Amino acid sequence: MSASVAAPPARVLVTKIGLDGHDRGSRIVASYLRDAGMEVIYTPPWQSIDSVVNMAVQEDIEVIGLSSLATDHLVVPELMQRLRSAGLGEIGVIVGGIVPDSEHPMLLEAGVSNIFGPGATREEIIACVADLAANTRSVRGTDQESD
Repeated sequence: MSASVAAPPARVLVTKIGLDGHDRGSRIVASYLRDAGMEVIYTPPWQSIDSVVNMAVQEDIEVIGLSSLATDHLVVPELMQRLRSAGLGEIGVIVGGIVPDSEHPMLLEAGVSNIFGPGATREEIIACVADLAANTRSVRGTDQESD
């Protein structure tokens, strides 16, 4: 008799770094991902880079979703560096919210996988997060677990 093999749900951290307290968009995205069967760790606003890196380690996170309404996305390159320094460079990172087009290259060069602005669909976000989680598992060698 063969063991059933199934991938566990994606583990996603949805958070806000910096001083912006507007979190309506991140709460909506967190609900999209939960409704799609993903495990979502949602934080209140005003997280530090260190706290996000620590949560990523403690919660075995595969994807981090960051929300930016003001200029919080400008600290993302530092987050990306800290993730790499902590041995977590395989984690997919997406940024959502208000990010000027002129600042997209800076985020992508820092290692952000995708940027979602207003008008991004639920389906686009879910598909991107699922793909990033699968990639993280592949890099980690944890593609599937046995029941």
